[in-house]
Amino acid sequence: MDPVNQLQSGFTLFLSLLVEAFPFLLLGVLLSSLLLLFVNERKLIKLLPRSPILGALVGSLIGFLFPVCECGNVPVARRLLMQGMPTSVAIGFLLAAPTINPVVIWATWIAFRDQPEIVVFRILFSLAIATTVGWVFSSQKDLRPFLQPTMTAVMPRPTPPPATTTAVPSLLKSGTYLLGQPGQPLAMETLAATLEPPAIAAPPIPWQNRFPLLLDNIIQELRELGGILVLGSLVAAIIQVAAPRELILSLGQGPIISVITMMILATVISICSTVDAFFALAFAATFTPGSLLAFLVLGPMVDLKGLGLLLTIFRPRALVYIFVLVAQLTFLFCLFINLRWS
Repeated sequence: MDPVNQLQSGFTLFLSLLVEAFPFLLLGVLLSSLLLLFVNERKLIKLLPRSPILGALVGSLIGFLFPVCECGNVPVARRLLMQGMPTSVAIGFLLAAPTINPVVIWATWIAFRDQPEIVVFRILFSLAIATTVGWVFSSQKDLRPFLQPTMTAVMPRPTPPPATTTAVPSLLKSGTYLLGQPGQPLAMETLAATLEPPAIAAPPIPWQNRFPLLLDNIIQELRELGGILVLGSLVAAIIQVAAPRELILSLGQGPIISVITMMILATVISICSTVDAFFALAFAATFTPGSLLAFLVLGPMVDLKGLGLLLTIFRPRALVYIFVLVAQLTFLFCLFINLRWS
């Protein structure tokens, strides 16, 4: 193809991806900013189930209350974990919220109107993977060994085991003691706790002060996510125009290699889940349905940008566990689609 025609085709594809995707990015930013400011998170945590399976499933569905992409779910999850959210719920929310929310589902439907099965399987696979990984992590009763020290320092302590029924005189216990007023021994740490001022709950933000915060959050998210959208659209256009068609067909038609290729692409590209369906749409004519699903399912859960954000919550060891579990389940589900509907 003539270089001038290639440039024109690439620019047209770039603009079409950008124009079609930007309204969904704007809608997602507006909704996430509104709900993050006006939803009472502490009341929400009290309503969450403690059952591992049910908690992971409910956590995977909380994205309907917090329609944020993978850039916005990490700050939300940090606050909820600090306030005592169960482990299974937190993991389910972190993995599923960028996909299982009305904005992303609507955007995927608009992009794949001619392939509605892509929308259905994206929702089902994301729910299944997030719920499974959340259930696996729920076996860890105390999540602190997997969390960064900055997180564990502010999280509520786990409930201590009940005391034994055998009475032990206080003066025989380890520690430093003083005599209390009635002549009874008083532990120093107990005395220190009584001398500390009680925690005072932060007063609610006045309504007139919430709107500047809302505007700041919208501007910050648009600045960050808008740049990612432009970069992702540019990369998709360059790949489609510059890469040899024979190479694209050879990578996109194999049931196994196509899934692996799109999983790697999803991890590296790190495009926002609000608009990733339009990026995948550019490959719909040359790649298998399972590989498109691999891109749409894996990317919002674990990509380079998301892993960097998750490092503010988890230690590297925990991220390795999460990535391996999510990647394995995504590959198996999407390979099944290719083998079943090839």
